[in-house]
Amino acid sequence: MAEAVGARLADPDVEARLGRLDELLEGLETAPGPSTRSATEAVALLTEVYGEALARVLDFADGPLAERLAEDELLGHLMVLHDIHPEPAERRAARAVERLRPAVRERGGDVEWAGVEGQVARVRLTTGGGGCGSGCGSNGSDVTDAVRAAVLAAAPELTAVEPLTETAPAFVPLTTVTHRGAP
Repeated sequence: MAEAVGARLADPDVEARLGRLDELLEGLETAPGPSTRSATEAVALLTEVYGEALARVLDFADGPLAERLAEDELLGHLMVLHDIHPEPAERRAARAVERLRPAVRERGGDVEWAGVEGQVARVRLTTGGGGCGSGCGSNGSDVTDAVRAAVLAAAPELTAVEPLTETAPAFVPLTTVTHRGAP
């Protein structure tokens, strides 16, 4: 019988550790002295070696396995960090937009991938229109900010996200159109 693999970290635990790591590195960068330089160099070298190990795993992975690895949020971010992600930035960004689409629709709008021009992602964003009033939830800038953050997290090689904003038309009763010139 095979031995059990060590305990796995849940996603919130991974995020907590990454947050703590950021805090430690920020503190390290502000501390003067040769110990600081040695510690930051050690972190950089360790990161480089782990990136190489991940690249070698990808070399052994067939197409479907490489796709499954890339779809994992943590592994996908690490692949982006080490510039070894098997998918182009445009495809990753488009997938991030599609993941946000249901939440944007719940708020009365829509978001659609429109492509990349140079290093700028373009998304077609429709905010809730007439009949929605003030009770629709997030406003357009909240949605734009969420889309921008998701796209740049998935594809940091892109430099910006440009929303092509449209406002959904307000509901106009048919009787107001058909009886416009009536006495």
